[in-house]
Amino acid sequence: MNFKSLALNFGLGLALCASGWAQAPATKYSFENIKYPHDKFTQLLGINNASKIAGYHNFNSNKGFTLVPPSDFTTENYPGSAMTQVIGINNNGRTDGFYVDTSNVTHGFFGGTSGYFTVDYPGTAFNQLLSQNDHGQASGYYSMSATNSTPDFPYIYDEYGGIFEVITIPAAVNGAQATGVNNEQQVCGFYVDSGMVNHGFLLNLGKFTTLDFPDSTGTQALGLNNKGQVVGFYTDSAGANHGFVYQNGKFASVDDPKGIGQTTVNGINDKGQLVGFFGSGDISTGFVATPK
Repeated sequence: MNFKSLALNFGLGLALCASGWAQAPATKYSFENIKYPHDKFTQLLGINNASKIAGYHNFNSNKGFTLVPPSDFTTENYPGSAMTQVIGINNNGRTDGFYVDTSNVTHGFFGGTSGYFTVDYPGTAFNQLLSQNDHGQASGYYSMSATNSTPDFPYIYDEYGGIFEVITIPAAVNGAQATGVNNEQQVCGFYVDSGMVNHGFLLNLGKFTTLDFPDSTGTQALGLNNKGQVVGFYTDSAGANHGFVYQNGKFASVDDPKGIGQTTVNGINDKGQLVGFFGSGDISTGFVATPK
């Protein structure tokens, strides 16, 4: 296979105020709850257009997998790793995520039929990849501390050319993560301001938009599809977490019926199918939500 380096064009433009966002009529979904066999902790994190899912299980010793619903799990762990989370999956079936090595160092990775590859921003101590598009571009972040105790720095990585582009967000005093990149080179993620408040964002061809769910106390954007729909979760005034879908200036709240107030939506495909999880601590249940 001949690989070519892809140009990265993620220039940062004007940040827009998000205070005027409207709520959209809620889409109706059918929810399917999924648990890894004999495990009380399962999180579903990414889904492609063939409805193949990336995720992981085992709270104490993370183990990655891909899944063809409802129950066809395939184990996927970075070779020789102590722990692995598989987070992103594109329409070619390539996956990415992060692993912890036997020295307790966290590295990003991407993988597929051609093998697995470590991704670390040069000179850094902690890396994670969180999604990838169909053109060999992945989103992620790095930290300068091995325990991820210092602010995160978001980047886009070209898997073919080995090129990083760090995204600088002036308001991200306490860090930021790039959590999604689609085929149109739109990027989503979240940043933490000087007051330790989380704000989602969407970067679209140099235009930077802050995403704050109306009346929330914090918002994280965690994934997007090729139609520009962004998903994530927000925290309400009572401290409960709810998933959301955002498109064209409008938010819709999403809760798994069995996990109201504990729902995170982490991925969305071009069919509008959602994946995520609900629960707390070492108990977590994955879900797939399909538009009715």
